[in-house]
Amino acid sequence: MKFLTTTFAALLASASFAAACEVTLRSSDTHPDGYPTVEGVKAMAEEVREKTEGRVCIEVFPSAQLGEERDTIEQTQFGVIDMVRASFGTFNDIVPVTQTFSLPYLFRNVDHMHAVMDGPIGEEIGAAFEERDLVVLAYYDGGARSFYNSQRPINSIEDLAGLKIRVIQNDVFVDMMDALGATATPMPYGEVYSAIQTGVIDGAENNYPSYDSSGHAEVAKYYTLDEHLMVPELVAMSKTSWDALSPEDQTVIREAARNSSTTQRQLWAEAEAASEESVIAAGAEIVRDIDKQPFIDAMGPVYEKYATSPEAQDLVERIRATQ
Repeated sequence: MKFLTTTFAALLASASFAAACEVTLRSSDTHPDGYPTVEGVKAMAEEVREKTEGRVCIEVFPSAQLGEERDTIEQTQFGVIDMVRASFGTFNDIVPVTQTFSLPYLFRNVDHMHAVMDGPIGEEIGAAFEERDLVVLAYYDGGARSFYNSQRPINSIEDLAGLKIRVIQNDVFVDMMDALGATATPMPYGEVYSAIQTGVIDGAENNYPSYDSSGHAEVAKYYTLDEHLMVPELVAMSKTSWDALSPEDQTVIREAARNSSTTQRQLWAEAEAASEESVIAAGAEIVRDIDKQPFIDAMGPVYEKYATSPEAQDLVERIRATQ
């Protein structure tokens, strides 16, 4: 009820924006204004407005104004709001096939992830979302998570042995660390800085912008680009809102969404480059060239535990075979 109250208050505040538009679609994002995903949807909104000569508008609500990701996904399913930008991880309980994308070392690199999501597999995943009253419009880049610590450079899998690494409270992450020989230590994100500083843990794992903005580079200067996890982001629309559009407007929105993914990915790459420069200036040591194969080989037990169905195993094989 609290989130619905917040939502309706924000929607009422947008009345002046909607007045000039025949159709106003409201889109939610938990990230702040200026973040690559927010700017990506804004780029889509600009193209849609231009191509419909101001008739169809998309209004973006950043900073969780309409609620956190899980809440806004539900609201989008019910048509309370029209669009949502969220991480694949948040959909795991809603669209089970997305769970496969939380497996470590699933993608070889960022280009491989983009090729998978922009191809037949991405279309297949989109069909699964429609069964849950959501229409996938675009796949965005959420970055790659890598390891960092205060003790030593991680040049090989052996260098992880014995390190206490903070992970999110997720069984896949815990089992990943066990398989790599480190000790998984789940804890709230806000406690990581002081925990590294005081030696409670040795390090954590995250993407470049988070490593930078959190200040973790100050207390854990060894960052290794192993890129063990790349979880796609997506923009989805309420099927109720989608079905209310004309075929012509649907075509415009799909094209603008695809174009916005290019914009968002470029903005994310720029954010990563800026963060990399920042952490190096702060004294971080970046390990770039490592042999990932031993890390990948160690994930056998993790895949056996979490990719159990023939469908999941087939999806993993097709993803890995994508060029």
